[in-house]
Amino acid sequence: MKRISWDEYFLKIAGLVAERSTCLRRKVGAVLVRDKRILATGYNGVPHGVKHCDEVGCIRQKRGMKSSTHIEVCRGIHAEQNAIVQAATSGVNVSGSLLYCTHEPCITCTKILINSDIKEFRVSEPYPDAFARKMLKEAGVKVHVVNRRRHA
Repeated sequence: MKRISWDEYFLKIAGLVAERSTCLRRKVGAVLVRDKRILATGYNGVPHGVKHCDEVGCIRQKRGMKSSTHIEVCRGIHAEQNAIVQAATSGVNVSGSLLYCTHEPCITCTKILINSDIKEFRVSEPYPDAFARKMLKEAGVKVHVVNRRRHA
């Protein structure tokens, strides 16, 4: 019996984490890892005490906003942001860790991840944000889109 690779393992966990999302448009899961150990996880969802999108609807859907535009008009916090918040509230240093995520980060998450000193992303799905990719390249952060078919 062949064992799955570490990339497969952590991306499958990111997929499982994404299942907690209450987003109506895209379910995203993130896992921060260092030395093959999980530091924190996160999924996209609303802040504590706020009604979930699956309860009140999606304002972006109602306004017909295209993917990757006007991301500030959203009730939710992105998975990558939630993973960093989880680590921070638990006193876990994420500097030098590796991000495994179901989707490539948007520009907002990209800036937060760069400042968190995360040097590499391994993702299952690309995201259409050329500015984020340009900034990642400038900051020396590596992004790998891992074969999606192997993680279904």
